[in-house]
Amino acid sequence: MVLLALPDDTDIRDAAPTLGGVVASDDADPYPRNWLLPALSPDVYLARRGANGPVVYAGVGAGDRKAGGLRGRLRRYTSGRALASGLGEAIIDRALADPQWLRQRLAEAESGQPMRATEWGKVALLWADLHVCWTVTKNRADAVALEKEVLALQGIAWWNRKR
Repeated sequence: MVLLALPDDTDIRDAAPTLGGVVASDDADPYPRNWLLPALSPDVYLARRGANGPVVYAGVGAGDRKAGGLRGRLRRYTSGRALASGLGEAIIDRALADPQWLRQRLAEAESGQPMRATEWGKVALLWADLHVCWTVTKNRADAVALEKEVLALQGIAWWNRKR
C-alpha cells in the first residue's frame, strides 16, 4: 500500500477522478513514523489501483471513535484482519474473482504451504496495489457527508458496497 499526501489546498472531490498533484511514499513500512496520518481526527480517504490507475474506493476513517483513526484503519487492512469490512472486503472479493490469484493460492495449498486467512488478506492487498490519500474534516458528520458526495461522482467504478 502506498500512502499519498494531498496538498493542503486540494479539494478531495476534485482529486478523486485523477488524484493528480500527490506526493507518494512507497516506504517498506506503510506507517512511517514521520508521516502525519490523521490519528484521531475525522477523515475521508481515497484508494486507487496502481500509481496511475483509477480511483476505486472512498471511505471514512475511524476518527476518534476507536482503533486509532486512519492509521488504525490502515493497520487493520495491512494486517489481513479486516477481510470482512469495507475496503478489506472489497479487496478480497476482487482477488477471489481473479483466476490467476486463486490458482496461486491453490498451488500453495497443494504444495503443502497453505496460508492462513489473514495471510490471504495481506496477499490480496499486495495484489490490489492500492495508493491511498486522505483529507481531514472538522467532524465526523462532515466526513460522512464528504464521503457521500465523493461516492456520488459519476464515471467511477467504485468498489464500495454503499453508494
